[in-house]
Amino acid sequence: MIQYSLKCADGHAFDSWFQSAAAFDKLAAAGMVSCAVCGGSKVAKAIMAPRVRTGRTAVSGVGEPEPQAAPAAAPAPAPVPAPSGPGMLSRPSGEVEKALAELRKKVEENSDYVGGNFVREARAMHLGEAPERAIHGEARLEDARELIEEGVPVMPLPFRPGRKSN
Repeated sequence: MIQYSLKCADGHAFDSWFQSAAAFDKLAAAGMVSCAVCGGSKVAKAIMAPRVRTGRTAVSGVGEPEPQAAPAAAPAPAPVPAPSGPGMLSRPSGEVEKALAELRKKVEENSDYVGGNFVREARAMHLGEAPERAIHGEARLEDARELIEEGVPVMPLPFRPGRKSN
């Protein structure tokens, strides 16, 4: 596995894991790597610092030193703050990303994910063939346009479903 720092055409920075460098190249060439923030498919590798562990301990646990107790008079080390710059997917790095994360959480908590069946489910509810409920899912642009023309109340979401993340 390899982790890359990535950047989309709109300048959003994020990290993602891939099986190998060749796997990233293949997926990126096929347009299957998308921005974690905006969903754009024009994604490239960003400049990143390598993480290198040297020596035998990096390959196996053999030779790892035993932890030693700190002397009683030694002051406790100051806590190291967690990194919080762009590219950290564990938490949003800006106000817009925080708002999108909150919106995503509310949508996912208060609606059913219907995936690729979104158009069929929305149309059935509109026609009274299925009980009404809050749903979210995926639809092609043409299909969403048809739903709107039919008077079905739909709205695009500013994020991709969590189930299809890189």
